[in-house]
Amino acid sequence: MKVDIEHWASRLAALAADSEVPGASLAFRYDGEVHECVAGVLNTATRAPVRADSLFQIGSVTKVWTATQIMLLAEWGRVALDTPVAEVLPEFRVGDAQATTAITLRHLLTHTSGIDGDLFLDTGRGDGCLRRYVEACTDLEQTFPVGDSHSYCNSGFIIAGRVIERLTGKVWDQALRDQICEPLGLSRTWTLPEDVLRFGAAMGHGEAGTPSPAWGLPRSVGPAGLICATAADVVAFGRAHLTPGALLADPAVMREPQVDLSNPHAGGRQWGIGWSLDEWDGRQVISHSGDTIGQHAVLWALPELGTVIALLINGGRSAEFQHRLVRELLQELHQLTVPAPIAPPDRPVEVDVEPFTGVYERAGSRIHVTAHDGRLRLRTEPTGILVGLARPRVLELTAVDAATFVGRDEDDSMWDAVVFENRPDGPSYLHYSGRATPKVR
Repeated sequence: MKVDIEHWASRLAALAADSEVPGASLAFRYDGEVHECVAGVLNTATRAPVRADSLFQIGSVTKVWTATQIMLLAEWGRVALDTPVAEVLPEFRVGDAQATTAITLRHLLTHTSGIDGDLFLDTGRGDGCLRRYVEACTDLEQTFPVGDSHSYCNSGFIIAGRVIERLTGKVWDQALRDQICEPLGLSRTWTLPEDVLRFGAAMGHGEAGTPSPAWGLPRSVGPAGLICATAADVVAFGRAHLTPGALLADPAVMREPQVDLSNPHAGGRQWGIGWSLDEWDGRQVISHSGDTIGQHAVLWALPELGTVIALLINGGRSAEFQHRLVRELLQELHQLTVPAPIAPPDRPVEVDVEPFTGVYERAGSRIHVTAHDGRLRLRTEPTGILVGLARPRVLELTAVDAATFVGRDEDDSMWDAVVFENRPDGPSYLHYSGRATPKVR
């Protein structure tokens, strides 16, 4: 089928306008050819237009790149996935002494270390920022015992970035260029502001389409979410994961399931090495999304079909926009039906909600779950270092089954899934927004 790129440019613009997205860049590889289109502006204050060669922040999509760097080092015989982190970084410490010795690189790359890992700490702009970040992890507590569950962990990938520095003798930014960007010819993929500024770069936007108060994240967050790139460069990276020998001899190893997710409604049913794993209409889908300060990105790849899609945007109702776009695109390209997002059931589900009430807490977040007229209300409260960075949210929850609920904040257009896990012989968890949060009272 011949791709009508003018049609997709029109649809991109229409969907962006409908979801209040200031600017968007789309690239996709289909049937051996890469197609690109853009819509809107990089910054609503300057009105600079989005171009195909504009750079956007890809946020946590960066984690797949960092995982790939570790896998390359493993292929070269420099390290193994089950090597304890402390063997490579003798200075590595977390709050639990047993966890310090037990955590391996595999745990970091699959979010199963149990580290309470939303430590967004600015340790400076110098080349030693990752070293200083690892030194600051000594007080991080365990959300759960090592390997016992899955909880999205930014800190784990920053620590993995420091492992890369130790094994390569280079700062993470340079190792990224040497290991991935240069071999793939990615000339518009950068991490440092002074490099990004040489190109047209997107500005994030908040409510009402106003530019965000800050442009980027601290350099110390680099391996977890600091890459800026064009959509085409992100697609080229995704394609390398479908092509043995492009980077890795066997990239399929990274999409082998490592852990089942307790909340399979937030982007995937399982986790691989760096990748979120799902199945749409009988086809495997590997993906990762990313959010920074008012910018949003997502990378999808379908290994059996060879199709790769990257969508980068700088504000608006991102989840709604991304879902509508990929649903239309894959229906047109492959007659593939993308599953509908989770939503309240047509008929009410009766559930005893009292066992789920209480307070759930991890670093940076306290979640209050209360019962009102037989229904649950969830209220998030940012704590510690996240005060001022994240906003409180309130979700009125509707039961989907005995342990799964959906709710949405007043400003949201998409429903969020909340899964409660009550272990009779152990701790109870609330699985929400990719995190496992233990019940504390």
